Amino acid sequence: MKKIVYIFGFITLFISGASLSAQSNYKIVNKMHLEGEGGWDYISTDAVNGRIYVSHATVAQVVDSKTGKLLGTIPDTKGIHGIAFATGLNKGFTSNGRDSSVTVFDLKTLQVITKVKVTGKNPDAILYDPFSKKVFTFNGGSANATVIDAITNKVVATIPLDGKPEFSATDGKGTIFVNIEDKSSINVINSSTLKVTRHWSIAPGEEPSGLALDNKNHRLFSVCSNKMMVVADAETGKVITTLPIGDRCDGVAFDSGKKRAYSSNGEGTITVVQEVDANTFKVVETVPTLPGARTITVDELTHHLYLPTAEFGPASANSRRPAVKPNSFMILDVETLK
Repeated sequence: MKKIVYIFGFITLFISGASLSAQSNYKIVNKMHLEGEGGWDYISTDAVNGRIYVSHATVAQVVDSKTGKLLGTIPDTKGIHGIAFATGLNKGFTSNGRDSSVTVFDLKTLQVITKVKVTGKNPDAILYDPFSKKVFTFNGGSANATVIDAITNKVVATIPLDGKPEFSATDGKGTIFVNIEDKSSINVINSSTLKVTRHWSIAPGEEPSGLALDNKNHRLFSVCSNKMMVVADAETGKVITTLPIGDRCDGVAFDSGKKRAYSSNGEGTITVVQEVDANTFKVVETVPTLPGARTITVDELTHHLYLPTAEFGPASANSRRPAVKPNSFMILDVETLK
C-alpha cells in the first residue's frame, strides 16, 4: 500500500479499542498476538477454510480465525504486501516488494510451490481474477501490472498503467479496477485482452489507496488520503457521493451481507458506511480500534473484521515516529453485534 503500516505519526487521541461504547454495534473480542518483528501491510481472509493471512515483514502468517492460533507461515516473502487466493486451484499468492517476486503456495499444506519474478518493481496489491484464472500484481515502483497464469505460474503479460497503482478489485466477469494513487483515478482493465480500457477520475478524492466493490449494485469504494471515501458507479465511473472518514486510512472492505463499507483508519478507528440503496450512503458509526490499524479484511460468513497493528512506545531521539514495541504485533478481531 502507500507505506508499510509502521510508518505514521505519533497518536495520542485514542485509547485501547477494547472498551467501546455501550451503543456500539462492534466489539473487539480478541487480540491475536503473533511473534516476529518488522512492518506489515495487507490482511486477507480465507473464509471457506477459516483462515486469516497477514503480511509481516518477510513472511505471511496464517492464523485460525476461530482460535487465533498460528497455523503456519509462508517463508521468504521479503517485503510482503498482499495475499491472494485461487481456491479452486488450491493455490495462494503473495506479492513480495523487496525482491519483486510472487510466492506461489499450496493452500492446504502452506508449502511453497514456486517463486515467480514479476516484470516490474515493488509489487504491492495482488489480485486473483477467477474469470480469467490469472493473477495480477500492481507494481508500485514501475506503474504497471504483471499478469501471471495461475494454472502454469508463468508471466503472460505486462500492462502499463497511468501511474502508481494501489489496491484493486474484480467483478468476476472480466473487469478489474485499480486505484491510481498519484493521479487520483481508477484504471479499468479487461482481463481477457489485458489492456486498460477506461480511465476514471475520482475527484474530489485525492491519493486513493484501499478499494472495495459492491458487485450487486456496481458500486466502488475508494478511500483517500484527504479523509474521504468516494463512492463511484462501477459501470460508468460517475462519482455517486463522498463521505468523511478518519485520518491515515489505507484499507477498505465491503460486507455484502450487511451492505456496509468499512474504512480502516490509522489514527485508530473504523468508519462504518451503510449502503441504504444504490445511491444513498451514510456514516453510521465510528468504531475505536488501536493506532496503526489501517488495513482491514472482512469474513463475510461471520461478519468479523480483522485489522493488523502493534503497540507503540515513544519516539526515539533521532525520529519523530513512535517505536514499535518488541513482540507486540497482533490482529484485532472485531465482532459485528448486529
